[in-house]
Amino acid sequence: MVLAFDLQDFLLRARVLKLYRQALRTAQRAPAHARVELRQTIRQEMEKNRNCNDKQRIRFLISEGLERLKGLDETLDMQGH
Repeated sequence: MVLAFDLQDFLLRARVLKLYRQALRTAQRAPAHARVELRQTIRQEMEKNRNCNDKQRIRFLISEGLERLKGLDETLDMQGH
């Protein structure tokens, strides 16, 4: 089965994958005891919305994910990780 993407779909997919990679990199900075659970949570959130086809909803989820990632990053910075 071949999926046909228009340019907007392709760009949204790239943004989602970029967010996922950023989240996994940030999770690596977490304390060792929290890393596995954090990676599982990130993956679960991505899987939960995997089949979403509503472009507006995808944009909302990306912006929400970026805000949550920013909060996590700031928390890890404050903790010195």
